[in-house]
Amino acid sequence: MGEIVLAAKITHVPSIWLSIQPGKYHGIRRPAEMALTEIGRRARELGADTFLVADTHWMNTIGFHLNGKERHRASYASHELPHFIHDLAYDYPGDPQLAELAREEIAAGGQKALVHTYKDLGLEYATLVPMYFMNGDSAIRVLPIGCNVYSSIDENRRIGEALRRAAERSDRKVAFLASGSLSHAFPPNEVAESLLNEVSSAFNRKTDMAVLDLWTEGRIAEFLEMLPDYNERCTGEGAMADTAMLFGILGWTDYTGRGEQLCPYFGSSGTGQIVVDFPVPSTVA
Repeated sequence: MGEIVLAAKITHVPSIWLSIQPGKYHGIRRPAEMALTEIGRRARELGADTFLVADTHWMNTIGFHLNGKERHRASYASHELPHFIHDLAYDYPGDPQLAELAREEIAAGGQKALVHTYKDLGLEYATLVPMYFMNGDSAIRVLPIGCNVYSSIDENRRIGEALRRAAERSDRKVAFLASGSLSHAFPPNEVAESLLNEVSSAFNRKTDMAVLDLWTEGRIAEFLEMLPDYNERCTGEGAMADTAMLFGILGWTDYTGRGEQLCPYFGSSGTGQIVVDFPVPSTVA
């Protein structure tokens, strides 16, 4: 019987990739680099053999989609920020078996899901940036699930529950990564470069900090009550689908764990970023 062994909310911003390149931005995201590396270390320590990634940059508009390829191998350039990320070669094993179990469980919950193995369906940087730090030897399988930009918080709660059931039906030890920002309001283009290390508004920053307090104090039910408004007012990335899936996996309002913040909160091109590890309860693990 399989299990979820790790569940984390993580950052993936392109400035992390910029941070490891030579030049004037080298090292600007060192704490985030270290936090992502630590999540990878913990996953390995827990025996994870699959990273299941809710990728907010694989944005879907109808249904829920899993990249079930046997092997993820290509070179990537960001269409959004090609000057930040380009020529990123990758090669990871996939997990078609877990993908199919996830599809079955999502369908059993009354939602539509599809597994794809198309040759030209590559990985997005919300998976690739974390994998660079967590899975450098390509020893752990990678299974991305896209985030439907028109989905509701409740839909994604049920997706999370389905993913947990799929993991339990498998023989996998699964590390789930909710790869997306906190607040996600971009600044106007004219001033965007000046906000490389900033959040777009004081309101978003303060709301993000309040959310982190709720997470680290274990006040999860309070957070989930505000999540729909948080998503709407702070311009949630990918409908905050990754976050709702995360707490669906963890047990939603029954979850009593406290998140462990692994790097300082930081702004990146107007958005709020963090890495938080949530202990998986024994009823899930």
